[in-house]
Amino acid sequence: MLHTLTPHDRAFVPMFLGLVLAAWLALAAWGLSPYARYLAHDWTQLGIAASLCAALPAGAALLPALVYVAGWALMTAAMMLPTTLPLVLVFRRLTRPRRDAGKLLALLLAGYLAAWLAFGLAAHLLGLALLALVQRSAWLTFNGWLVAAVVLLLAGVFQFSSLKHRCLEACRSPLGHVTARWRGARPRWESLDIGLAHGVHCVGCCWLLMLLMFAVGAGSIGWMLALGALMALEKNSPWGRRLAAPLGVALVAMAVGVTAHGLGA
Repeated sequence: MLHTLTPHDRAFVPMFLGLVLAAWLALAAWGLSPYARYLAHDWTQLGIAASLCAALPAGAALLPALVYVAGWALMTAAMMLPTTLPLVLVFRRLTRPRRDAGKLLALLLAGYLAAWLAFGLAAHLLGLALLALVQRSAWLTFNGWLVAAVVLLLAGVFQFSSLKHRCLEACRSPLGHVTARWRGARPRWESLDIGLAHGVHCVGCCWLLMLLMFAVGAGSIGWMLALGALMALEKNSPWGRRLAAPLGVALVAMAVGVTAHGLGA
């Protein structure tokens, strides 16, 4: 891809990657700070956060949700924005002559992140429901490995599904994706729609891989880097299609290993 960049692209790409790097640095700083525990589900029981939850109207529900949204948005920006670079370059070449090109690009990225934010909220609600279930089951409390094993198994099997491959092919075709939705009649709405539709396809091909973050810990920078790199390779590398099957086999093998360890413990 780099050898096809125009001089205008070569000035933009470092800025785009700098934005991604800033998101990673912010995540790392958060993880190393005294406030890293605030990313956990029970953070509102600690220190000043507990006081704020008690003082604010509906604070016990609102404040944790706001912090979760902020953390998820930052994690999504760090992990997933690099995978959108081909789409962003195609869109910029199409809209560059327009005076509002910068605003349209911002709308495209907002639409993309909105799709991941919706998924993150759904995953968070699922996690809360699972937590409530675990709290009611003594067996699950002492056998938490089952959750990780199930997520790993589902993620591995999903790598072989037709939905995975359809969404992945849509993500790997940024030119067709943009030209199918851009008419220029309603530029702001069309920009948002392009980003949102691309985000939906991206969620469709990667949602179970992202759920692994909930199984291994949403604050793990190492896992974020590894999963982000895998998803970027799948979507953007010439041989990305070939990764699906080996990755699926590896995830299923990990599920078997976690299960064997859990049953043997």
